[in-house]
Amino acid sequence: MPEKSLREFFIENLHDIYDAEKRLLMALPKLVTMATYPRLRDALEQHLDQTEDHVPRLARVYESIHEFPMPQTCTTIVGLLAGGDDLLRPERSPSIRDSALITAALKIEHFEAASYGCLGLWAETLDERSAAALLRQSFDEEVSAAAALMSVARSLHRETSISQWAEASGTWIQRAMRVRVDH
Repeated sequence: MPEKSLREFFIENLHDIYDAEKRLLMALPKLVTMATYPRLRDALEQHLDQTEDHVPRLARVYESIHEFPMPQTCTTIVGLLAGGDDLLRPERSPSIRDSALITAALKIEHFEAASYGCLGLWAETLDERSAAALLRQSFDEEVSAAAALMSVARSLHRETSISQWAEASGTWIQRAMRVRVDH
């Protein structure tokens, strides 16, 4: 079988991210409702808004290179979403579920950023300037979304650590107070 040209490889990967974005449009609303930490919910809602922009932007990329979206299953996003389902088991505490949501969302963001980054580079190499500019815009948004999620993760960790310490300290203080009152 002859080796694929860069253009064929580019288009195949474009189909891949197009399918991924469409699947995320269906999955993200569920993730938003599962988030209990307000900053996480906001970050996921922002990601949903961006994803709603990415699908038509990808349609403009297809137009600019005179191609059409073809049905193709993005096995990477299917796997990431399935792995996320496993992380989000309902028996976990809200803070652990939120941490799992952040983990799943970051894996998705990194996949998207890698895809858009490479696609943008390949579009430049193929002298598809309009497509490259559109893909770079999506790349920048994905990198920014990943940074925002890391900030949310740090904030959640700090707040969870403080509340767990306060709860543990409060329990210790209550026990100490009972000992003093009882004697």
